[in-house]
Amino acid sequence: MQVAILKETFPGERRVALVPADCPKLAKAGMEVVVETGTGMAAGIADEAYMAKGAKIAPTRLAAGEAPIVVQVRSLGANLQHGRHDLARFRPGQIVLGMCDPLGEVKAVAEIAQTGATHFALELIPRTTRAQAMDVLSSMATIAGYRAVLLAAVELPKIFPLLMTAAGTLTAARVFIIGVGVAGLQAIATARRLGAVVRAYDVRPACREQVESLGAKFVELPLETAGAEGQGGYAKAQDETFYRRQRELMAQVVGESDVVITTAAIPGKQSPVLVTAEAVAGMQPGSVIVDLAAERGGNCALTKADQRTVAHGVTILGPTNLPSDTPLHASQMFSGNVTNFLTNLVKKGEVVLNCDDEIIRETMATHEGQVVHKRLRELLGLAKLEQETLET
Repeated sequence: MQVAILKETFPGERRVALVPADCPKLAKAGMEVVVETGTGMAAGIADEAYMAKGAKIAPTRLAAGEAPIVVQVRSLGANLQHGRHDLARFRPGQIVLGMCDPLGEVKAVAEIAQTGATHFALELIPRTTRAQAMDVLSSMATIAGYRAVLLAAVELPKIFPLLMTAAGTLTAARVFIIGVGVAGLQAIATARRLGAVVRAYDVRPACREQVESLGAKFVELPLETAGAEGQGGYAKAQDETFYRRQRELMAQVVGESDVVITTAAIPGKQSPVLVTAEAVAGMQPGSVIVDLAAERGGNCALTKADQRTVAHGVTILGPTNLPSDTPLHASQMFSGNVTNFLTNLVKKGEVVLNCDDEIIRETMATHEGQVVHKRLRELLGLAKLEQETLET
């Protein structure tokens, strides 16, 4: 069973879906790895490194794409413009793995379905103990949280740690993390390692213990948070009245901070605005905001995706693909997740579509020309159409 790794075509994407070290693991499970030439170069991985681990190098994308299983970091949906070029190569019976932003770009999933390929959307990995080793979102959020703190440290006109020198005492930077998921926790840990005084807030009160275990202070706001945690442990969307009150209470904490890192995102929805323009104006000049929710509008009202903005003397960064800035380790983590997924899907060299397996069932977006994932069918209106047909 051949597994093809394609070179990424999304602008600026430097990650690769599989690293050489994982090729022997797939071979042991009956899979032969074929890599499009030059696939790993942006991550610092030469073709020869793949060959040394038993992979074959395909001279063209067309040749690699003939494999029964194709793996990408970004397939259509997560690569709307350039990803469309691969659709003509997908075919019935072929397996395609990759991130495709299924909840945000569900129409792209429908386009993939039309090719007849079976697409596994890696963002839909269930958040269970067994699936943890395949969770690409958590892996990439770990990298993003780390990188966000480094970006802030470079922009801030201060150093992070407390220093007592012959020239005087330098006070520690005050960092405020909004959203305590995987990215937020890694941001807390990184900021603490750099010596900052860290506070963090999440709408889910259960996060307090994790925040305090990393040496940060959990910020409490007098808000009703019952039911704030949704499916899979993600924060649940709230109504505008809740967000308005939250913004008002949070503005004071924001104003006291040198660095604010926001990570609050709702899968498939616009990011809630938590830091208003007024709150930014209340920060000291030279302060920094790194908005990790910029891809879906941002948690800061003044964020512009993939741009550096200065407002009221405050620098606001809106990066949308920080894992790509650390391509080697991001690729290693992504590859580990993909390898675990593939060895669960392929048994003795044969694909086993066992829909009793929650991991396979919940990540299978398309199959035999149809969008088969229940939630995606609902978003496309297909479930409602089926119900109306049955009623008539």
